[in-house]
Amino acid sequence: MDETLVLVTGGTGFIAQHCMLALLNSGYRLRTTVRSLEREAEVRQQLRNGGVEAGKRLSFVAADLGADQGWAAAVAGCRFVLHGASPTPSGDQVREQDWVQPAVDGNLRVLRAARDAGVRRVVLTSAFGAVGMGHGRRERPFNESDWSNLNGNIAPYQKSKTLAERAAWAFIEAEGGGMELAAINPTAVLGPALGADYSHSIRLIKNMLDGQPGCPRINSCFVDVRDVADLHLLAMVHPAASGQRFLATSGDSAWLVDVARLLRQRLGHAADKVSTRVIPDWFIRLGALRNPAMKSIRSMLGVNMNASNEKARRLLGWTPRTRDEAILACAESLIKLGLLATSAPPPAGR
Repeated sequence: MDETLVLVTGGTGFIAQHCMLALLNSGYRLRTTVRSLEREAEVRQQLRNGGVEAGKRLSFVAADLGADQGWAAAVAGCRFVLHGASPTPSGDQVREQDWVQPAVDGNLRVLRAARDAGVRRVVLTSAFGAVGMGHGRRERPFNESDWSNLNGNIAPYQKSKTLAERAAWAFIEAEGGGMELAAINPTAVLGPALGADYSHSIRLIKNMLDGQPGCPRINSCFVDVRDVADLHLLAMVHPAASGQRFLATSGDSAWLVDVARLLRQRLGHAADKVSTRVIPDWFIRLGALRNPAMKSIRSMLGVNMNASNEKARRLLGWTPRTRDEAILACAESLIKLGLLATSAPPPAGR
């Protein structure tokens, strides 16, 4: 039993909760931040859904990335910090600066508090969005030496993740005071949902199972959230992880239509609504004129987004599940938790 205290920021988050499960199963004591303590019961229930009763080994602190209050208390006594919390604009916040500056400031706020508290190492949950966006078509897989091209066609969210991670590395170099940093850059994160509050990537699978009328020509790598959590723990304690970025991906990328075919092949009647029709690029481009969701994927049409996990395997001994396991575990959890729509008719033209 390891009594080391670890802070996991953003305790309502999908990756954060799986990190907490992995830490609790490894015997650590935890503290997590939430914007409102009213969500403590929800977080504890989702951990129970993941098979762990946290009890007194988990405590909560109210802290918001947009303010200094609470962060000194959150990091006090912690040896490690897993920082995955990220501000997400909503409503009428559609300007680029509403995404970028809060993400940068949030990272710096947590890093300063961690440094001042004597934290040994911070593991930052970044994103593939800080690695592989804005480059257009390319031949080789992305790796950790790549950064998203801010001068290319890049969405505000992806720009925010890129600039926030760059700011974190610059802080460590200039003001870190010896504190160590490692970054995890997950591709599309699937695996088992723990409740109705899940990631954007899981919505891809839910939409297919709910009867989305076809698949855009989008390519992506995938990774199981349990493997992302394991990689965070390795990056937290492994000597070779300090000062390094690690792409979290299960292996080769896949087109969304191939994901749809897998669901139909392996899930039987549960996948009756899944369409394997490919939506033409022109239809997405036309729809992007009025639909923000289509606009956000327009630049990704037909682009191979393959990424390599060689570095994490070689340096840390990380061994992720396969892409198909991640996809199917996600779909099965949505079915088990009753999170799928029940009224939508099966799509035509599969």
